[in-house]
Order: sequence, then C-alpha cells, then structure tokens
Amino acid sequence: MKKFRGVYTALVTPFTEYGLVDEKAFARIVEFQIAQGIDGLVPCGTTGESPTLSHAEHDRLIATTVELVGKRVPVIAGTGSNATSEAVRLSKHAESSGVDALLLVNPYYNKPTQKGLYLHFRTIADSVGIPCVLYNIKGRTGVNLETDTLVRLANDCTNIIAVKEASGNLQQMKDVIARSPEDFSVLSGDDNLSLDLIEAGGDGVISVASNLLPSQMRSMIHAALDGNFTEARGWEKNLAPFFAACFCETNPIPIKTALAAYGWCLEQFRLPMCSLEDEQHRKLILSTLHPLDVMQYNRYHTT
Repeated sequence: MKKFRGVYTALVTPFTEYGLVDEKAFARIVEFQIAQGIDGLVPCGTTGESPTLSHAEHDRLIATTVELVGKRVPVIAGTGSNATSEAVRLSKHAESSGVDALLLVNPYYNKPTQKGLYLHFRTIADSVGIPCVLYNIKGRTGVNLETDTLVRLANDCTNIIAVKEASGNLQQMKDVIARSPEDFSVLSGDDNLSLDLIEAGGDGVISVASNLLPSQMRSMIHAALDGNFTEARGWEKNLAPFFAACFCETNPIPIKTALAAYGWCLEQFRLPMCSLEDEQHRKLILSTLHPLDVMQYNRYHTT
C-alpha cells in the first residue's frame, strides 16, 4: 500500500500587518482545509515562504500545525535546507513534534553533484525514523535529482517512500513511476500536471491551488485516482485558468493575493517576496475564480 495518495495542500504562511506569523489566520485555514476533505497538509514549504522564516518560527509553525490537526490528516513538514546539518536539525525537531513525514527539497544554491545529493538525502533520512518525501524542483534549486539517484535512495533508505516531482518534465516523472519500488508514491508538484501524472500511474499532488479551492481539487484528483478521467478532465478544464493565474508571478504571491481577497489572510509577504508587481495580474487571478463556486468560502469565512 502506498502511504501518500490524493491532495496535500502546500499551506501559505499568513503574516500580520507587523510581519509576524499570524497564528490565528493559520488556524482558520487549517480548519477550513480539513473541513473541505483535504488528504493532508504541508506546512513550511515553498508556498509557506519557508526561506524567510526564522528557525524558531519554523519549529513553532510545524508544532502548531501538528497540534491544530490532531491526527485528523497527515502532516508533511517541510524541513529541507541547503545545509545538510541544518536540514537534519529541522527534521529531528519536526519528528519530535509529531509530524507524519518530512518534505526534503533539493539543497539550493550549492548545486551539488548527484553523489552529493545522494549523501545529503541519505544523511537526513538516516537521522530520523519517519517517512521522507523528496522534493525535486530544479527551477528553484538549480539542480535536478536524476532518476538514477532517486531510485538508489528509494532502494537504500527504507523511509524514503515518496517524491514531490516539480521538475516540469513529464517523461522524467514517468521514468520515476516505472523504476521506483511498488509502494513508492509519486506526487506532482504542479497542479496543471497532476492529472497527466496520475494517468501515467502517479498518486496525486502537493497543491498550491487547494489553499483556496480544496474541495474542487479533491474532487478532481480523486475522480482521476478512481479512474474517472472524464469527470477529472472536466474539473481540470474549469480549474486550468486558475492554475495558470497562480503562477503569473512567483509563488506564493498570486495564491496569497487570492486568499487575501477572500478574507483568509492579509496580503503580507516577507522580503524579498512582495505584493504583485503588475496590478493587471490581480484582475487576472480574481477573474479566473468567477466561474468557480467561491460562495462557500465566503459563507465559511463569516460563520
């Protein structure tokens, strides 16, 4: 049995007008996600602006997520770093906080060799006793986790049991599916490629769009996992404009802007992330939501 299947929301980190983590807004978002049937939550990832969090904030946000969730859904905590020692410390703390798994991004800026990537991920996996999900996103880290390296890690480390594939290379994703162990989960890191990945034998998505549209994303992904691709593609057709709008500028700027428009958080970022550069993008983001049923979010927000 594969441990991870379905839709896992890569949570935003709300900030107050003073730039502090807004724990009250975060708690409301978590409750909303669970009420809408999401399969799991991922705090402190790319969408959560993790590079701008202090270590103390990072640790507290993960512990807070575990406490808020109360084992109702799995929590996969982002604990990757460009320094192996730092990733080990973050991972050990997350494990002691009670998370269900770790999300480990490729070490960024250093541009390690494939040997370096292998040693990095193996060192982290060996330091904990919980499942690890590798996170391959060359566009942000400058290095690709090659399939040979990934498969070697999956075979050598019993707790490396999944990958978030955000390379944008569907053929690479198919190769990973074909060559990885039978119980290894392959999750898309791109909402717009999630159905193609599932059709190829993948297992779901770690989603940006589900921050605002969890029930719609769940309907689309679970229809595909159940083999009903006619229904799934229908959802995809409706959601595709929003998927594109979510990346009209650097993630998480668009999705946090959309969330702010519906009252879930303030439109606050930490530098070097900032508000939308092009105000036309704001109209684009919001216009893509008009055909979707967003009334339920207003109702939930006011209850």
